[in-house]
Amino acid sequence: MRYLMLVCVDPDFTPGDDDGAPDVDDWAGEMDGRGIRLMGDRTRPDSAATTVRVRNRQVLVTDGPYTETKDVIAGFDVLDCEDLDQAIEVASQHPMAWNGVIELRPVWPWNED
Repeated sequence: MRYLMLVCVDPDFTPGDDDGAPDVDDWAGEMDGRGIRLMGDRTRPDSAATTVRVRNRQVLVTDGPYTETKDVIAGFDVLDCEDLDQAIEVASQHPMAWNGVIELRPVWPWNED
């Protein structure tokens, strides 16, 4: 099963002296090596976001993110896991799980109802 893993910054988090978070390059290397991480990258800051809507057949474009949230999306990964339990295990090893927020969303292929 594939999952979109949203990697988010938590602006309220205050790091301790040693939070024990793993290195992101080590995490990516391990998940790539296991064939779990299909792709992933950082995203530009929310100030670089563009929101697109169509209302009354008119395209409306707005600078900035649509979501009203304190957690800012900093990156993403696409995972191929056996099940949700494995996706949670993989996400819990990501550095941002230690000082940010990880959101897992199952991919819903178009040919599935």
